[in-house]
Amino acid sequence: MRATMAKPLHPSVEQFKQFVKKHPKLIQEVRSGKKTWKQVYEDWYLFGEDDEIWDPYRERDGKRNEGEKGASKWLDKLAAMLGQMDAAEVQKHLANVQQAIGAIQSILSEFQGASQQRPNKDEHPFSFRKD
Repeated sequence: MRATMAKPLHPSVEQFKQFVKKHPKLIQEVRSGKKTWKQVYEDWYLFGEDDEIWDPYRERDGKRNEGEKGASKWLDKLAAMLGQMDAAEVQKHLANVQQAIGAIQSILSEFQGASQQRPNKDEHPFSFRKD
């Protein structure tokens, strides 16, 4: 028998092995026949290990860890939205909102001025007196 030296694995395969060790539920998924290792590897390669498709397979370390990941997902989504925003378009929308607020304020001030000028119930402007 000739001893053969094992060829070192590609670094991405080593990273994938570490990922699978962190997500033992993936092993159960493959063993049950729901997925193949090829499918899991391709998903891992395309989406990365931080994608939310792996959430069902994550080990729950506690609520603190989940809260931190939820906050980071929210911040990531917010950052992505901010990156896609057009500054000129945002400025245009803000100007429209500012005009609408100004119009509402002027209407409210007119109503407030009318209520302040309105006489009391006893002092009707067209009161008729008996002679």
